[in-house]
Amino acid sequence: MPEVISGISRRLNRHAMVHSARTAIAAVVSLLVARVLGLPEAYWATITTLIIMQSRLGAALAISEQRFAGTAVGALMGALLTTYFGLNATVFGLGVFAIGLICAALSLGEAYRMASVTLAIVMLIARTKSVWIIAAHRFVEVSVGIAVGLVLTAVWPHDDAATSAASSGSAAK
Repeated sequence: MPEVISGISRRLNRHAMVHSARTAIAAVVSLLVARVLGLPEAYWATITTLIIMQSRLGAALAISEQRFAGTAVGALMGALLTTYFGLNATVFGLGVFAIGLICAALSLGEAYRMASVTLAIVMLIARTKSVWIIAAHRFVEVSVGIAVGLVLTAVWPHDDAATSAASSGSAAK
């Protein structure tokens, strides 16, 4: 049992504390910003921030570009399809297929997943508002999450020295 406790205490180092604090602060900031903007599903901003905060700035930028592009494509496609063809499984399936082709043509390979998820959210979740408002809200909610995650990652970057020391210490054991 002392070995287990010792292993846990080694893993609960400064790096883990700082990373957890950065992520928690970013999540709360994105939630508050989305609420101040009056976004109806502010949790999407927070979820996006949590995904962005798991990366270093270079990786966060790449992830953010793909999420931003995918969300834009999916929101636009979902609003267009729902406006002109209504909500049905065939149109949804064709939309997912079309998004795959659009993302491939625009070299947005990784954006395909996010575009498809956004399409599903816009098209398949019952709403009382216009689909264009739903699509715009989804786009803004994710954009807020991306912006907060990138700003906090830039202002408060990962401590690479702690990460290297922690992994070196693990490798030496």
